[in-house]
Amino acid sequence: MLKGPLIIIVGPTAVGKSDLGMELARKLNGEIINGDSIQVYQELDIGSAKPSLGELGEIRHHLINILEPDKPFTTAVFQSLARVILADIQARRKMPIIVGGTGLYIRSLTDDYSFPLEGSDKIKTKWLTFVRNHGSLALHGKLAEIDPSTARRLHPNDTARVVRALEVSEITGKPLSEQRDYLETKYPALDQTVIYLGLDAPRQVIYDRINLRCESMLEAGLIQEVEGLLRKYPYQTKSLQSIGYRHVIQYLRGLTKYEEMLRLFQRDTRHFAKRQFTWFRRDPRIKWYDTYKYSKSEIISDVFHTCREALSRVE
Repeated sequence: MLKGPLIIIVGPTAVGKSDLGMELARKLNGEIINGDSIQVYQELDIGSAKPSLGELGEIRHHLINILEPDKPFTTAVFQSLARVILADIQARRKMPIIVGGTGLYIRSLTDDYSFPLEGSDKIKTKWLTFVRNHGSLALHGKLAEIDPSTARRLHPNDTARVVRALEVSEITGKPLSEQRDYLETKYPALDQTVIYLGLDAPRQVIYDRINLRCESMLEAGLIQEVEGLLRKYPYQTKSLQSIGYRHVIQYLRGLTKYEEMLRLFQRDTRHFAKRQFTWFRRDPRIKWYDTYKYSKSEIISDVFHTCREALSRVE
């Protein structure tokens, strides 16, 4: 079971997680562990809303800028690294603060969920060979035979995810949908030394912040950042298919006009925030704070009170 003292801050994008994490780290002698799937990559700075160089210099951050953009990073790897970092921070009697909106990363720690680290190359190769020989529809049909629920969720042309679903099912002996159902319905109690909080705001407030953030990212040089990345990496690189980066790539390839690129960037970020909110709202263990109703100082005061109670339970 995950043990504290530990603070976890989650919520949709643009709600103020990083700002609150920094303030709590200042006041609680804390260090921040990144829980965002894109901030792990070097050079993806503006589009991932990465902390500034000043913030990174002031408060120690972990799992930021640890990989080149073309290197893989999975939930299992995050889980493994974050566990070691957590233990180290706690051993140095500092407060670990996990900040991020990648739901599966957070669940991998709170629920001690097991993931196949790399899977089996032999199994993956078998299914990749199958799709080359028989096509994506036949591959999707194989998935439908063993995991119809996941097959309904995945498009036949989404070959990478279909192969992964077949791979995971074969490695673990359980359909991927069964594992997904667990993540969406089971929430074991957390140790009382773990402080799990979520930030929220009225939907339109968050959407307005997102629209402004997207504009600000472009004004801050996101297009130039992507141009520099494309001089080093293919546009198909997985990390460059994330929100913002893929939209700018479409613009740079002449597939969209600037105004349409911005509109899609804002729309897809809003949709992403909605999915984040849906994921986290299912979890009854999260204590929610409406940032539109409560000031940052009021939230921090309440968290301090909870921290004192949590710390008193640490032997």
